[in-house]
Amino acid sequence: MGHWRNLFTADPGRTRHRIQVERRRLLPAYAADEPHASGASKELAKVALRLKYQIEQVVSCEVKDKFLTDPNSRIITDDVVATAMKAGGDEYKACVVYCLLVCLRWFKIQASVELWDSDLHEVRAVACEVIAKRIIESEPDQDYVLKDILLKRYSIFSEGVETDPANVIERSVDLHALKIISSAPYQRCILYLWRGWICQEEGNPTNFVEYSEKANTNYWVHFHPDRMRTPLYQNVCQILFSLVYLAVYTAVINTVNPTGDVDVAEGILYGMTVAFICDEGLKFWKVGWNYLEFWNAFNSTLYTILIVSLAMRFIALAHSTSANDEQRRLYNELSYNFLAFAGPMFWMRMMLYLDSVRFFGAMFVVLRVMMKESLIFFALLFVVMAGFFQAFVGMAQVDDDYPLHRNILQGMVNSIMQSPEFDTFQEFAFPFGIILYYVFNFIVMTVLLNILIALYNSAYEDISGNATDEYMAIFAQKTMQFIRAPDENVFIPPFNLIEILFLIAPFEWWLSRNAYAKLNEFVMGVIYSPLLIFAAWVETSRARQIQWNRRHGEADDEYAQEWEHVATDVNFDLDDTWKEQVMESMPDIKLDNCTYELRELKEQVRMLTGMVKELNREVMDKKADGAS
Repeated sequence: MGHWRNLFTADPGRTRHRIQVERRRLLPAYAADEPHASGASKELAKVALRLKYQIEQVVSCEVKDKFLTDPNSRIITDDVVATAMKAGGDEYKACVVYCLLVCLRWFKIQASVELWDSDLHEVRAVACEVIAKRIIESEPDQDYVLKDILLKRYSIFSEGVETDPANVIERSVDLHALKIISSAPYQRCILYLWRGWICQEEGNPTNFVEYSEKANTNYWVHFHPDRMRTPLYQNVCQILFSLVYLAVYTAVINTVNPTGDVDVAEGILYGMTVAFICDEGLKFWKVGWNYLEFWNAFNSTLYTILIVSLAMRFIALAHSTSANDEQRRLYNELSYNFLAFAGPMFWMRMMLYLDSVRFFGAMFVVLRVMMKESLIFFALLFVVMAGFFQAFVGMAQVDDDYPLHRNILQGMVNSIMQSPEFDTFQEFAFPFGIILYYVFNFIVMTVLLNILIALYNSAYEDISGNATDEYMAIFAQKTMQFIRAPDENVFIPPFNLIEILFLIAPFEWWLSRNAYAKLNEFVMGVIYSPLLIFAAWVETSRARQIQWNRRHGEADDEYAQEWEHVATDVNFDLDDTWKEQVMESMPDIKLDNCTYELRELKEQVRMLTGMVKELNREVMDKKADGAS
């Protein structure tokens, strides 16, 4: 077991080897603005240490995950969960789930540092998730779960400073805690955030409050630019702009301008590209390297190609407009070639905005994991190719008649694509060239490609078997990206150009805060008015449903299903006969077959023991009567 340094002191001279085990931090959550008492942070650290000690005692050896995740687990019992709930006492009861996530991170750090016990620490991390999920699901007061357990931000005192405040919703996404994310209260909270029923408080974004007008059926109450902070409407807006972006690109690529001049469609295309680049750059500047992931790299590559295309177009425009100017024609062709080269990426980019659909979301998780797994293959491939390429180049320098790099590199790449060119290397430094090429093909086509296939199969099996939970995790992550947006005013690209050019530059530096906020609100109301018309209609319809649910004592998000309409005239609490028959035939699913048989055997032994005692009593009575 590793020795944990004191959480309540800091040693500036000590070498700090901090290992980040979060999946990644999303956008900043204004955490620095929220005041937290150091005393409370120290108490929360003590609660986390109590929970860590409990889990180390409960999971004292390596076991399989299924023994912990089983609803009838003999390890994570009701008593264990009840003890964990007492770790914070009455004052810090709501912090227990957050402290369990702190323990989850600690165990993952231990698993990375103490490789000899990594499996044990990983199992203890699973135990943290299981206990947290059972605590969330066992709490009857759902309002308390949403406001105090899931959405309230906490911090702990570590190494002499307080950690950034965060809530359970954020930390679960950062740590990829699937079991907590897949719990019913967590998903209900995500749904409320997605629909805007729970939103960040005006002027204090660290605090989440209920949208007070969600049951108001007045149409114009919901026609407000602040509703564009709702993740659902932001997502719809992004999809619409992406479709426009794709349509403009299609128009540009199908209407080549021989003169090289920039027409209206190209101006819109490049203008939207600049807006997307500004948005990505702003987020990267605020978040840092942790913001980078697969889709960010994909979009950045697309935008780079488009900027190169635009640069080629500007260079072409700098030359003469004469029809005989070869330089203008050359750079103009290069510009369109770069633009056409980006065509597949434009269409694949649409997949980024379809991950909120369950089918696409689950498949994207598989693709993302496969791309990560393929990094191992490409790392090995790079080393192998570098060694063989250097050998082939050395042979080519001896053989002056053989062209250097191009044919060699092309032959090696064709081997990777399973189309080797043996004829090219047949007479190349014979017999060394052809022997080396056979060895290269064996390593690449037989060894490395089979490793890649095995990695892909493993990734697919791991994710596809847990596709529903992975989809819920990616949906929660998408929701939190909108919630943690770095700007108070939502200007979705390309509208962010309006904010930069016509609001920030001319007005922000001299207008008062209130006047600037009103100006932003007016501009957002104008540019988002078509979408707000639709959003207000949707929210008015939902308000009527919410009012109906409240009149019938149902939850706000409840929707009556077909069987519920049929069951309005049936009450099984009054039908005693059928209820008794069901209770008599109902099995105890908490018991497995072995335990059930043992209970039956125990009952039979008890009956047999009673019969023997009764028989022994009768024999003794007869002996007593005979003696008398």
